[in-house]
Amino acid sequence: MPLRSPNFDLYLVTDRSQTGGRDLLWVLERALEGGVRAVQLREKDLGGRELFVLAEKTKRLCERYQANLFVNDRVDVALGVDADGVHLGGDSMPVRAARELLGAEKLIGVSTHSINEASEAEREKADFILFGPVYFTASKAAYGEPQGLGRLKKVVEKISLPVYAIGGVKAGNIAEVKETGVRGIALISAVLSASDPRAATRRILETLAR
Repeated sequence: MPLRSPNFDLYLVTDRSQTGGRDLLWVLERALEGGVRAVQLREKDLGGRELFVLAEKTKRLCERYQANLFVNDRVDVALGVDADGVHLGGDSMPVRAARELLGAEKLIGVSTHSINEASEAEREKADFILFGPVYFTASKAAYGEPQGLGRLKKVVEKISLPVYAIGGVKAGNIAEVKETGVRGIALISAVLSASDPRAATRRILETLAR
């Protein structure tokens, strides 16, 4: 059955370097036990074969918890493991090209860092966007200064697509992020670096549900 609209509030993005030396799949399973229902596999340093093997394992893990798997950038890997969709960045193929390859039933997310990029993703018929970095975070420093809550709110008001806030989002600032009207949040370290990823996930989801 086509997804075509994201059915999750929390979008967990992976980064093996932020697990504190723990196996990524172990951390992901704890997060899935805690309630994560969407994972973006984003391991840019891996070659095609290594990424495919990891994606296969992640897909099986996500299926056990009825969670959606998105593969960052690599449409070929997403197709190969029958992921639920892909996530595209500024250097990725255009949304329209990805759609031709993936078909109508897969979801396409796009990372955006300005109102213009968000509008372009909407024109290209992406299914949802990430906007950020909202706050400063080392992992997103390459994308420029923090956008802040004001710009996030403008994007939410102008763009009809579901918008997920990313960049420095954690349990302590979720409430003010929610006030902008976002569909949900995307994050990395608040879960992957937590000493107890399952408990951290539950706390975040409880805050989102308030």
